[in-house]
Amino acid sequence: MYLDTPPRLIAAEVFSAMPDQFRREGVSTEWADANRPGQPTDCFIEGPSFDAAGNLYIVDIPFGRIFRIAPDGQWSLVAEYEGWPNGLKISRDGRIFVADYRRGILELDVKAGRMLPVLASRNSESFKGCNDLHLASNGDIYFTDQGQTGLHDPTGRVYRLTAGGRLDCLIDNGISPNGLVLDPAETVLFVAMTRDNAVWRLPFMKDGSVSKVGRFCSMFGSGGPDGMTMDRAGRLFVAHVSLGHVFVFAPSGELIARIKSCAGPACTNIAIGGKNNDRLYITESVTGTVMVADIGVLG
Repeated sequence: MYLDTPPRLIAAEVFSAMPDQFRREGVSTEWADANRPGQPTDCFIEGPSFDAAGNLYIVDIPFGRIFRIAPDGQWSLVAEYEGWPNGLKISRDGRIFVADYRRGILELDVKAGRMLPVLASRNSESFKGCNDLHLASNGDIYFTDQGQTGLHDPTGRVYRLTAGGRLDCLIDNGISPNGLVLDPAETVLFVAMTRDNAVWRLPFMKDGSVSKVGRFCSMFGSGGPDGMTMDRAGRLFVAHVSLGHVFVFAPSGELIARIKSCAGPACTNIAIGGKNNDRLYITESVTGTVMVADIGVLG
């Protein structure tokens, strides 16, 4: 994963944790029964994304909730509905989109506290289970349809919903496609394949299709890469769901830094924030903790 220089170690600290008043202790859910069997699950947070005012929005998958965390770390419930929200992204114009495992792609109406349908199916067929999404500068929405796919069933899909409403299936042989992000030039799409323990690189052709798809990097562990983001320098940040780290890769694919969790091993998703975009916010899903790390040290 690295050549001559070992990766730099960056520590994380707690930014904020879910208040006790919002935790659902002892409550069984169908999502937890399937994805965390036998393990107590009072929350499972994911999908961090900042609005223009510096508020951090996150989701709580098993209980169908969306929270807003103010810059001072205070939590407020924005919406609760019948669904399993997983990924969340806020567009430049302030619209909030959610990849929901049960219901497809939704939009959050913040004022009303309700979810609006954007895309629930493809050709009248339900999705396997949408996981995460990424918004392109032109308004296109890239999203993963993961479901329960894995090495035993490599049929996960990656889609692009264009601003004009056309739905393109970019790949249909994904091994548990999860987090995804475009490079700064928006010519390459990176997709975390959780159960392949790898990040795939999908270069775009002139017609918008992908070709010469390859593994950008490989990892290890009982889980795998989950949420991802990329900075302006083209460095890829990858949250690993079982190793308690966020790994930072140079554009070449070399591992240059690792950010160590201070809360638990389930680092599921990340977002860059701070006044100078020099802070990385990390969700540790099992403990309901949002951590923060200084990535300005990377230069």
